This record gives sequence, structure tokens and C-alpha cells, in this order.
Amino acid sequence: MKKLQSVEEVSQLIQQGMILSLAGDERALSQLPKGQWVAGTTPYFMSEQQGEFSQEMIYVDVISDSVIGHNIMDYTCDTISGITSDRFDNGYTILVIPAFSQLHSDYALHAGDFEGIYDSPVLGWVSGIDLNSEDKPKIYNGMTGKSSSDHGVALHIQLPPGKMAQLEIINIHHQNPDSPVLEFEADSFQVKNCTVDGVSHNFAQYLTDNGVDIKSPLISDYSGAVINVCIKEVNMEAGTVDFYAPVFRGREYKFAIHLQNYADEFAGHLPAQSGAATFSCNCILNFLYGELEGKQAGFPGPITFGEIGYQLLNQTMTYLNIVDIS
Repeated sequence: MKKLQSVEEVSQLIQQGMILSLAGDERALSQLPKGQWVAGTTPYFMSEQQGEFSQEMIYVDVISDSVIGHNIMDYTCDTISGITSDRFDNGYTILVIPAFSQLHSDYALHAGDFEGIYDSPVLGWVSGIDLNSEDKPKIYNGMTGKSSSDHGVALHIQLPPGKMAQLEIINIHHQNPDSPVLEFEADSFQVKNCTVDGVSHNFAQYLTDNGVDIKSPLISDYSGAVINVCIKEVNMEAGTVDFYAPVFRGREYKFAIHLQNYADEFAGHLPAQSGAATFSCNCILNFLYGELEGKQAGFPGPITFGEIGYQLLNQTMTYLNIVDIS
């Protein structure tokens, strides 16, 4: 089944009772009938052929592989920590959160502390907008037909015995071994100061004075997981640096190696597998900095304003496969 479909085609799938994970511009998503679907806004996609921008088409993942049960639930800042207890014992959860919301911030800062967060896959993405518009990122609960720029929505999927959900994260970025070690004073999306090899600096001034390429992320090796933090803005007047994901106190970060060709890097990191992943998404920063519009890179999926692989991720590609348990 093709991944990018018209409003009419997606409406037919909904009316057939299919369980769907969708992505598209709000002008398209708002036309869909109620049904068993969740969605977030983005007009950027990686189709089977190439990176694309469309405000008319909708990206479709049909969640049909061995599903024996499902629930669709809304989440707020007050309820998001309960997402782990709402999951099925054997299954996975697709979570969509609107960018720039308080929930986006809260999940990024605290998801790693949710009870049992790593016991079963929680994956998903942060919804976004056309970067040249004044739109607000939204999520959609297809069961209610309602959208929100503040709440999140999750599709909890139950799998039968003998099947298991396997979440994978592809990070094409690597720490520069010659980078200084960066440490920050607090868990935050915005910083003024940091230590660079143990010496305190205003981080905005340091980045500017040293001509650091802010298209490359900061990288932390956290308990064996390589986590990116991407710079959103350097404000010299305020002396601040804003990030797309938080930095954390007590972690060591290094600058990443500059990449020449994002599409080639993804090709070199993809596993050899037949068929499409059950779910996949890739970051808007990879799409923009790698100039991926018109190029094929990674698995098909929505281009997102943040990826969820248990916790909030940046400049990564996440994907899910359903595998047999031998």
C-alpha cells in the first residue's frame, strides 16, 4: 500500500475500520471522519521514493500486523506519567505530542523517570508545521474527532503471544573525538553558561567566538545510548542558547562530527530487511540540513519536530518492527 494518500483514500480506510497512524497538514487532517486513528501535523514526509513537501496528501501507516487489541487515549501534563501503566503487557505505544507545548517540555524533561518506561516500546513523534507558516502544531484523536495544540494522543497496541515489538533508533551523528567536554548547570531547554573542559563560559559567546557549526548536534553517551541535543537558536543579545531538546545536569556532551552527505549516511546505517517497518519517522533537522527534499534517505515516514524513542530524541530516525519470538 502506498504511504502518501489523498483525503478521500484515507477516509475510505477509516470507514473500513482500519487502525491508522497518520501525519499531514491540518487542512487535510481536519477533513477526515471519526475512526480508529491518531495523527499529528507535518507537511514534510519521506515517501518510498523521496523527501517531499505536501499540504494535500496524508502519510499513512496501517497498524495491522498481528494486532489483537488497541486503545486510543489523550494525555495532558497531569496524566502523561501514567502512559506506562496504560500500555498492554505485550505491545507498543505510538505517542504524538505537539511541538512547543508544555507537554513537549514536560515529556522531554521527565519521561526517563516514568515508572517502567523502558519495559515496552514507547515511540512516536513531535508534530510540527510548515516552517513558512504561522500555523500551530496539532495532534488529532480520531475517536473523538478533536485536535489539540496542548494535549498528546497515544495509540496503545496489544500483540499476541509469540510476537514482540522491537524499537530501533538510527543516529547517523557521532561525537567528535577532538571536541571539548561540555557540561551544564541544570536540566533545561535554554542555557546561559556551561563549562568547557572544566572552564566556565557563556555558551552563546563560546559558540560565536569559535565559529561552531550549530547544524551539528551536541552528543551525550548516556548509559550506552547516544543522545543528540540540537541547537535551536543562539541569542547573543540575551546571552542564551535554546535547544530542541533539553540538556541535563551531570551529563557530558561533545560536539558532533560534521556530515557531508546525510542520504549516504542513512544508507550506510539502514539494516538489511525485507518490507517496510511498522512505523518510522525522521527529524526535520536531518531533512533540512541534509537537503533531503527530492532525495531518498532512510525508511518512509513523517518528517517530525522531534522523535520519541522512550524519551525525546533529536536528529534521529526511529522505527519499529514486529518480530517473532523464537
